Amino acid sequence: MRVAFGVLGPVTAWDGAGNAIPLKGPRHRAVLARLIVARRRVVPVPVLVGDLWAQPPEGAVPAVRTFVAALRRALEPDRPPRAPARLLVTEGPGYALRADRGTVDAWRFEQALAPGARAPGQVLGVLDEALALWRGPAYADFAGEGWAGAERSRLGELRLHAVERRAETLLGLGRDAEAVPDLDAHVAEHPWREDAWRLLALALYRTGRQGDALAVLRRARTLLVEQLGVDPGPRLLRLETDILAHAGHLDAPHGPEDRAERVWTRTAAAYDRAVAPGARARLESTVGLLRNLAVTGGGGLAAAREHREAAIAAAEELGDAVLTARVIGAYDVPAIWTRSDDPRLASRVVAAAERTLAALPPDAHPAARARLLATIALESRGTGGARGARAAGEAEEIARRLGDQGLLAFALNGVFMQSCHRAGLAPRRDAVGAELVALAGRNGLVTYEVLGHLIRLQARAALADFPGADRHAGAAERLAERHELPLVGVFTAWYGALRLAATCRTPASAEVAEAAEAAEAAYRDAAALLDGAGMPGLERGLLPLALLCLRVRHGRPARVGRDTGRDTDFGPYEPWARPLLLLAEDRAACAAAALRALPDPPHDLLFEALWALAARAAIAVGDRRTMIRAQQALAPAAGELAGAGSGVLTLGPVADHLDALAAALGDTGPAPPSTQG
Repeated sequence: MRVAFGVLGPVTAWDGAGNAIPLKGPRHRAVLARLIVARRRVVPVPVLVGDLWAQPPEGAVPAVRTFVAALRRALEPDRPPRAPARLLVTEGPGYALRADRGTVDAWRFEQALAPGARAPGQVLGVLDEALALWRGPAYADFAGEGWAGAERSRLGELRLHAVERRAETLLGLGRDAEAVPDLDAHVAEHPWREDAWRLLALALYRTGRQGDALAVLRRARTLLVEQLGVDPGPRLLRLETDILAHAGHLDAPHGPEDRAERVWTRTAAAYDRAVAPGARARLESTVGLLRNLAVTGGGGLAAAREHREAAIAAAEELGDAVLTARVIGAYDVPAIWTRSDDPRLASRVVAAAERTLAALPPDAHPAARARLLATIALESRGTGGARGARAAGEAEEIARRLGDQGLLAFALNGVFMQSCHRAGLAPRRDAVGAELVALAGRNGLVTYEVLGHLIRLQARAALADFPGADRHAGAAERLAERHELPLVGVFTAWYGALRLAATCRTPASAEVAEAAEAAEAAYRDAAALLDGAGMPGLERGLLPLALLCLRVRHGRPARVGRDTGRDTDFGPYEPWARPLLLLAEDRAACAAAALRALPDPPHDLLFEALWALAARAAIAVGDRRTMIRAQQALAPAAGELAGAGSGVLTLGPVADHLDALAAALGDTGPAPPSTQG
């Protein structure tokens, strides 16, 4: 269960469904709040005692332990008895809350305010989302507590700054009138904020209210002098002079971004007037917007997924199969990760596409059918079913016959997604990536050109061609910077960590240990980029899996490090990690039982890595059946690096694992029948 925490208002916690978690009494909430203030650092028990009671009673230390135990039960209700806590952990002399950065509203708020290369329209959306996190004063339950005071003040100051930055962004977009009401309320509540007074006066002046602007500046001067005993700063004084002189630099900016924003606003308004509510054209236009929204960043990607299902449902309700095919097939957003971010939505999209295929009239254009088939191939990624592969092949055949390059790019994305049905297919994926780069470059299909480079990055890494992978990483990053595609940096950052991990070679030495530590730090930095990226299919379990692979490859203990949710929640990869983790705890019998129950890995980019982990554990416990299963599965990839085809992690050469398996199996008898398809 992914727990979220709220301190921008009364202190609270929510479960994965967004429901409030009961936290019992005020001291339980105080312990939780105090640990959040510590920002993942350990708070010694004596410090907690001193913060909870002005005069600690007898038995204060056991009471703190009771509070912690109750919080653990509330925050991790499914944790087995005696299993170590993953979230609220004991470490050294005290406790720490190892919450992920994206799970505490205050930390998300700070992250939103961090500098970044965003267009003004994007900045405005980010600030609106960040300010919406506030439910009241920070740590509202603990206004009088000394340990909360500095953090309350700091967060409060950041919020005031965000309000003013939002107003300044509106002014930069030429939306001066929109800024006035919030600024008016802001200065009334916080009259010492000189910059807020300046922005309010400027907004009023730009909307033609020169008299009101001057009145605001006079009111600001009076309040500052009479209530605070300070003179207005030079910017306020200069603004009054400039307003009286109608200085040209006060006029609204008309730079390229501002003009683009005005064009967008006017075009959207014209479309709204010209296209009647309920018109079918609105549905198709909506999907076009969702497609563009999906590549703008984490919030855009999540929103696009949410509204895509609604658009498909609306199209189906109209009973027009051709229209529904256009609505489903228009969402040709390139995808690089072979595990779905939202399996429920994916299955519903596939079902809708299948229904629409069956309902298409005989005279429907073949491209409509191809787009539905490509959608099925994309959305059934990682399931291992034959239907997805057949759909990808048929979509590709239609696109080539029609000579439609955009459709072919979409179909090839489906082919890529269905190219993990066995190990050793990196050369095939490399060829797909090369064709995508070439055709997308010729036809101005930027997002597919980026996709092609990322596919080739993965494939060249699998083939141990890191100079080649480096070239494709650089090409993808340059395109992403030029065309404002921020999610590309997430994948190249993970590749950078893989690059470090792959160059750490045994035998152990001080240099290798230092390189391994650098790789682990790079993995943690890359994982931080996943916060708010809108890609849960990529995010969950990836960091602990990468750290486990790094450690196992160098013969280090399988324990992945800190007792944090991010470090120990293997998510969908847990069955393949569990045997090695059990072995690290000297529980060989349990590891053997886990191997006997181990399913085949899903058919995705981590197929070889998960089999390599299973092989390591099987050799350690002498599980012959699993060794043979792993040997048969990995054999086609003998010339590749295990896992590197993902572009995120590796367990070293597959050949090394095959050699270890062959040595362990020896000639102790015939192999059991293969379970591989």
